[in-house]
Amino acid sequence: MRLLTLRPLLAVLALAGLAGLAACTPTPDGTGPSSASPTASSTASQGSSGSPAPDTETTVPAPSPSAPPAPSAGPGAGNAELAIMVKPSSTEPAVNYTLVCRDGLPTAESKHPKPEAACAALKNNAALLSPAPRSKDVACTQQYGGPQTATVTGIVDDTPVDVTFANTDGCEIAAWNAARDVLGASAGGT
Repeated sequence: MRLLTLRPLLAVLALAGLAGLAACTPTPDGTGPSSASPTASSTASQGSSGSPAPDTETTVPAPSPSAPPAPSAGPGAGNAELAIMVKPSSTEPAVNYTLVCRDGLPTAESKHPKPEAACAALKNNAALLSPAPRSKDVACTQQYGGPQTATVTGIVDDTPVDVTFANTDGCEIAAWNAARDVLGASAGGT
């Protein structure tokens, strides 16, 4: 059904576009529309070699969409709405927390073992849950800190957060320990 409706519409738009080009083409002195036919205007837009002149609108690349900037390390506003899941091991059930902070203080909605410490940690370091991607030049000690994993999703100071923690090497253990207050009482690590 859409195809039957779309084809006639495209044909009308194509014809309207050709007629509109002639009507919208300025005169050589720039004062108004020319009476040139679509064939004449398309010939005029061709270069001396007979090839079409480049379309300036398509030769400039569009700016790429950018992600919201990650918060910088250091104090933030202390506003957060987070869902925290800590899994002590692959055989144990996950423990879930909710943390809601306003201006570095927990709200009544928080269901977290130490909400004051967690909100203070986020206010003191707004980038705590937005770690920079690990550089390939960084060497991490090959040590095992345990089977614990944690996932934190939500928003910190208007920045989306979706981060996973583990204890599989020295770099992961350091990130886990830095976020220990946010991860809660059942957070293992070394």
